[in-house]
Amino acid sequence: MTHILAIDQGTTSTRAIIFDAAMAPVATAQQEFPQHFPSNGWVEHDPMDLWATAEATSRAAIRKADLSAAGISAIGITNQRETTVVWDRATGLPIHNAIVWQDRRTASLCRGLCASGHETVVTEKTGLLLDPYFSATKLRWILDHVDGARARAAAGELAFGTVDSWLIWRLTGGAAHVTDATNAARTMLYDIRKGHWSQTMCDMFDIPMALLPQVKDCAAEFGETEIFGGRIPILGVAGDQQAAAVGQACFEPGMMKSTYGTGCFALMNTGQKPVTSKNRLLTTIAYQLDGTPTYALEGSIFIAGAVVQWLRDGLGIIGSASDTQSLAESADPSQDLVLVPAFTGLGAPYWNPGCRGAVFGLTRNSGPRELTRAALESVGYQTRDLLEAMQADMGTCGNATLRVDGGMSASRHAMQFLADILHARVDRPKVIETTAMGAAWLAGQFAGVFPGPAEMAAHWALDHSFEPQMDLDTRNAKYSRWKRAINAAQAV
Repeated sequence: MTHILAIDQGTTSTRAIIFDAAMAPVATAQQEFPQHFPSNGWVEHDPMDLWATAEATSRAAIRKADLSAAGISAIGITNQRETTVVWDRATGLPIHNAIVWQDRRTASLCRGLCASGHETVVTEKTGLLLDPYFSATKLRWILDHVDGARARAAAGELAFGTVDSWLIWRLTGGAAHVTDATNAARTMLYDIRKGHWSQTMCDMFDIPMALLPQVKDCAAEFGETEIFGGRIPILGVAGDQQAAAVGQACFEPGMMKSTYGTGCFALMNTGQKPVTSKNRLLTTIAYQLDGTPTYALEGSIFIAGAVVQWLRDGLGIIGSASDTQSLAESADPSQDLVLVPAFTGLGAPYWNPGCRGAVFGLTRNSGPRELTRAALESVGYQTRDLLEAMQADMGTCGNATLRVDGGMSASRHAMQFLADILHARVDRPKVIETTAMGAAWLAGQFAGVFPGPAEMAAHWALDHSFEPQMDLDTRNAKYSRWKRAINAAQAV
């Protein structure tokens, strides 16, 4: 029993990775699943697709590793955060599609609550801002729009969970309705300072507390499953961005990571005292071990790797993500297109759910190469927005090193531009799927298979450092152009 199974349930696909006792990945399986867009700005998943792909990829990874359940010490789970699932406790079936974190259908509700002066209380208790991004308004929408749901919720017949809770319920055959502190902190219903569900928040959103799961540390006993041919305990859970911070060994205050998946999410460890942002960043829980939370500042960008999917699926100008490298490098240097990828609104530090995407600087000669370069550069510009806001909140400045991970960090062009526009070193680890690594470490160290935080930090291995090469005048001119573009996009 020297292996850990990590289930990484993401926005567009589910992965399962087997790690050995040296924390090295030995087998991986991945499956994409359908995205549902029932209306403009609405994004849904079928919860049964999330479960089916989690189960199938886990079985495939176990088979590839030539293991049985007896060879697996524990399961760690990491998941797309904020995505909201409600299911029937008796049947275990969802009562509605999952409403995905990207979904904007509750924007008007959030605007109304802001206008009524509620955001101060929300931020004080949850560290969040009133935005459709978080789970509370999504949950309220389901209760208000599914026949009989509100009465059934009050009677205790229904269960709510973020995706981790849903998967654990399925894995344990309904025996465990639980979550961890990092996922709870993203619901807008959890008091991150007091460490429990907030009655004030539940009353504000008209959410019966009978719906809510039990909250545990990130490394704890979450239940056990027997569906893989033997008993395996579930011992680690964290939301995907917090799991990535753990996988990047960001255990010291001031350390910062940025994950480039569907969106981009930057976290800076702020230690055991929460820092309230003055620049519209989020105060959240980075991880919680032995009952003690470690906090972080977070900036969320809704569209990062998704802009590459748009080039492929929306415009049809690339066949795969790997095509972006050659296209971007061959773009006309005399053209300077700026793409604001606000396809589902803008995240931090703007928090404008009504904004939509725009392209500036188009000429008759603009084509796939120039659009591809602008798409990759948009991720660097948005990251600089976040880094500057974080440094302002922390009262720091200078060239902080940024640790990067996620699929888009494999792009040499995107990461070099990131280093250039930040004027900072960008470090990419040997294992770029650090989200799964973090979930595996949480489960593995609780099981006694993996070492503690200090040894984990020493184990972190560098693949490549990207050093800034752009001159100051060019960098400032390009970022100034970005700021004008994003202001113009919001003015429409």
